[in-house]
Amino acid sequence: MTEPTSEPYPQEALLPDPRRASRRTRAKGAKEAAEDLPVARIVIDSPLPHLDRPFDYLVPAELAADAVPGCRVRVRFSGQLTDGFLLERLEHSDHKGKLSFLERVTSPEPVLTAEIAGLARAVADRYAGTMSDVLRLAVPPRHARVEAEPRADAPAEGAGSEGIDAHRQAGERAWAAYPAGHSFLTALAAGRAPRAVWSALPGTDAEGPAWPAAVAAAVRVTLASGRGVVVVVPDGKDVAVAERALAGTPHVAITADLGPAERYRRWLKLLRGQARAVVGTRAAAFAPVADLGLVVIWDDGDDVHAERLTPYPHAREVLALRAHRAEAGMLIGGYARTAEATQLVATGWAAPLTPRREEVRARAPRIRPTGDDAELSRDEAARAARLPNLAWRTLKQGLESGPVLVQVPRRGYLPALACRQCRAPARCRAITGTAQDGPVCAGPLALRSGHAMPYCRWCGRVAGDWRCPNCGGGHVRAVVVGARRTAEELGRAFPSVTVRTSGRDGVLATVGSAPALVVATPGAEPMPVDGYAAAVLLDGWALLGRPDLRAGEEALRRWMNAAALTRPGADVVVLADSGVAAVQALLRWDPVTFAERELADRAELGFPPAVRMATLTGPGAAVREMLADTPLPGGAQILGPVPVDGGLERAMIRISRDGGSKLARALKGASGVRSARKAADVVRVNIDPLDLI
Repeated sequence: MTEPTSEPYPQEALLPDPRRASRRTRAKGAKEAAEDLPVARIVIDSPLPHLDRPFDYLVPAELAADAVPGCRVRVRFSGQLTDGFLLERLEHSDHKGKLSFLERVTSPEPVLTAEIAGLARAVADRYAGTMSDVLRLAVPPRHARVEAEPRADAPAEGAGSEGIDAHRQAGERAWAAYPAGHSFLTALAAGRAPRAVWSALPGTDAEGPAWPAAVAAAVRVTLASGRGVVVVVPDGKDVAVAERALAGTPHVAITADLGPAERYRRWLKLLRGQARAVVGTRAAAFAPVADLGLVVIWDDGDDVHAERLTPYPHAREVLALRAHRAEAGMLIGGYARTAEATQLVATGWAAPLTPRREEVRARAPRIRPTGDDAELSRDEAARAARLPNLAWRTLKQGLESGPVLVQVPRRGYLPALACRQCRAPARCRAITGTAQDGPVCAGPLALRSGHAMPYCRWCGRVAGDWRCPNCGGGHVRAVVVGARRTAEELGRAFPSVTVRTSGRDGVLATVGSAPALVVATPGAEPMPVDGYAAAVLLDGWALLGRPDLRAGEEALRRWMNAAALTRPGADVVVLADSGVAAVQALLRWDPVTFAERELADRAELGFPPAVRMATLTGPGAAVREMLADTPLPGGAQILGPVPVDGGLERAMIRISRDGGSKLARALKGASGVRSARKAADVVRVNIDPLDLI
């Protein structure tokens, strides 16, 4: 194993002693190194930033055949057996001292391809993380029984010029409403790498929404040209819809709800070339598809595309890096458009792919806000009512011809309560800890049902004896109404109509064409068989009033995703002020102009994606210490630290886009210094986080 390269922190104590290794070798009997390429370069499975580099080991002669690049190995590191991946075999090592031998090859299966290894390194560098953390996301755990199963034959290469033309002609029907659709398919068929940001048409028909058919057409054209495809969608419901559109096309689906064995089995099919197309959730972005020709991400604004584990990569950025490195095409699609996708168009990295306006007018629903002057003149209480007269009329008329969607932004029954007398927020008064004078929990109180006692959403304790600390009142009122309470109220208002709910407790995949009220939280809307007859988007203030940089963008995305499931020309009521920019974009069904305005506003204020931003979160003293020890590149601005939840503090570092890689390297080095010093407090580094403010 090599000694550490020159680094600004000591590591010798963490490396194995060559003298101890020599004594072990003599005790076990001398080993002989492989004659051909005896040096193996290993990346060890360690989350420590200062060990984020490959180490050299000798390959024993008896393991020479199994120790292939990409296989899993076990090595002795710092006196302990450690897992790792073999990156490459070399003739010589740059290390001048004695090298240790590989202990064993866990599996000769080359699970880490050269492309995925390079991608993992690039993702780690972009997000100031370690390669081993990225590899945990990219390569699923091994199942020996699955590896030993018989292998199927690989699919045929390409489909010839006639097959490509047939797929392209069939695909042009799905892309006929887009002026640039023909050029996009032609480029894919010719083996080129077009990159586009796609604004999909709304509306559904007997086969469901139109976007899966368009994606399937692009997939088939790319496969016919002899190249592979990766398709990433937000959740399993979208995977099922995409799979139906890909019926008859060889592919595999990878989702989080698959068991470990089945997931590994499908992953091996891609690795072994038995399939060249994959559709799945964010983990599929690292799928080992050979000869990559196209990567697709649908609804990139959905926060489930952001990984919750370090180094917190976003699937859109992973796929963009992969497309750039593999010289493949990329398609970023959705009903709405994110500021990040608009930035790619503004820089010329991608081209816009939008439908004709006459097609939009023919397919889009009729949006009606409750706060416009005409409606207020008919119903003066419409501005304050949760379900004004316009919403009731829309529900009643829609139920005459099919199911009606009711989108509620909050799940649960009553997720937020307040004092009935003084309207002060109801907070938990329970003492945390063992001391009687310990800190108060202060978590928000909520109700699970109409007959339940208030409970704390943080500590879970029942607050049956709650009294308001301001006025002494003991009664509460609802501040926010959740989906289950909404379904209960609608059930009483429409006693002869079936009311179905879809949310965190249970997501409905589809809903039939019979009249029904479907109450769903954003992202959990069931796919209708023939489109919803109408839709009501409740509590717009809850989405627009969030203390979030992306509040307007996220509100528009959720509204458009729900409204796109209705039939062409169907009535959609949004309970929000028509003067808000996001509501105006929904009325015109114009997400592009809204996204361009959003990007311009962020550029003026200095927020991502116009700039790169990093956050440091941890104990206040540790955050300040790391800021003081980090040699920040020129032009970097420090904002904070400021207190956040849990007694922690957070600092933000802002820099221009061209300085983002320098900032990531600086923060990676500072994390390595703290790791080598064995600092007790952890400081979490997050590059371009979604929850910025």
